[in-house]
Amino acid sequence: MGIVLWSLLLVVVGYLFWRQHRLARLVQDLTHSLRDRRAYLVDHGGDLAVDFGMDRLVGVCNELLEENERVSSTGRSYLDQINATLGSLREAVLMADNQNQVILANQALLDLFALKSLPDGQRIEGLIRNADFLEYVQQIRRGLQPPQTDIEVQIGKTTRWFEVAGALLPEQGNNRSSLTLFVLHDVTRQKRLEKVRTEFVANVSHELRTPVTIIKGFVDTLIDDLHEISPEELERFLLKIQKNSVRLHNLLEELLLLSRLEGNDRILKTDKVAISLLLAEIVDNFSMRVPEGVKLETKWAEGDDKVAVDSIRITQVVENMLDNILRHARGVSRILVETRVEPEGVRVLIEDDGQGIPPADLPHVFERFYRVDKGRSRESGGTGLGLSIAKHIIMLHGGEVQVESRVGEFTRMGFFLPFRASVGDGV
Repeated sequence: MGIVLWSLLLVVVGYLFWRQHRLARLVQDLTHSLRDRRAYLVDHGGDLAVDFGMDRLVGVCNELLEENERVSSTGRSYLDQINATLGSLREAVLMADNQNQVILANQALLDLFALKSLPDGQRIEGLIRNADFLEYVQQIRRGLQPPQTDIEVQIGKTTRWFEVAGALLPEQGNNRSSLTLFVLHDVTRQKRLEKVRTEFVANVSHELRTPVTIIKGFVDTLIDDLHEISPEELERFLLKIQKNSVRLHNLLEELLLLSRLEGNDRILKTDKVAISLLLAEIVDNFSMRVPEGVKLETKWAEGDDKVAVDSIRITQVVENMLDNILRHARGVSRILVETRVEPEGVRVLIEDDGQGIPPADLPHVFERFYRVDKGRSRESGGTGLGLSIAKHIIMLHGGEVQVESRVGEFTRMGFFLPFRASVGDGV
């Protein structure tokens, strides 16, 4: 009898352990399903769930997991649509949460900041370092709906300007959003053009004011004191008036020419010429103006007769460059004009052994009204437009200008003309 009882007890205990093991497995499998966000296979463990009365719980869990997957799939699809839409925009776009963490950026923004992908945990202030922009972000989040704002951002060594617009993204069932969308429109080119335009107007006003003031001053003196002025003083006054009238005339003529070169009237009258022959004639005329003690040399390359140019305009370019040397001829004892034939075209170089141009001035040499030695250039009658005109003429030929210098040693200025022809009627 005792053996039978012990046998029954062992059977009951074994059954309970087996049932406990099955229950533990059911809970473990269900836990893994929930953790991995996958439906629990009812057909795989359905009997087990029924045995423990958990089939309804498993069914509810599966329904929740299926709903979660549907929502996640919809969200991924929505996000893919957003990425596709934003990716086609030229403007830089970013989306940030209420913790200032950037959660989405389109390709234009990544390209702008030279990023292959958005770093994990990237924050707005780490990407766009501008206090005005951060204040704008807070205004958007407070629902103030400020207008578009302009910001200046330093990207590497380059300064860029952006017109920024922002908006809260609506959330379903919630009037408050934790996401903010910003669009950055690059207005750097417009800002630079505005700056150039402002500087140009200021420079023109200054350049015009000086000769006009001088002419007006001498004319007023002549009107008021004509009978008291000696013949010598009268001649000096008239020479001053003439000199500044010529300066004013040259300035206006060059301004008009520059306007035509930069405007729509850009067509050149071109013909194929031997550049060396054209330069030889220019140098021969220029030699009469070279100061005593300055040696003028030439060096011509063969095969420079394949370039189609406007001879009159190229003559103007070379004369402007040679005039520039004469105006700054301190220490110059040698001027070399040479041509070099390259695979794609002809390069013309004009070199002198003078005092050179400081490195800080080199990038600005071909800008309008820029003078390395402002006082000396004005005294010699320079308008500050000659090299800018030269640059535009060469650009219309499809070429490029160049300048290099070493202070106290040399300055080498010139231009490159491609072999391809430019045909048209005169500028």
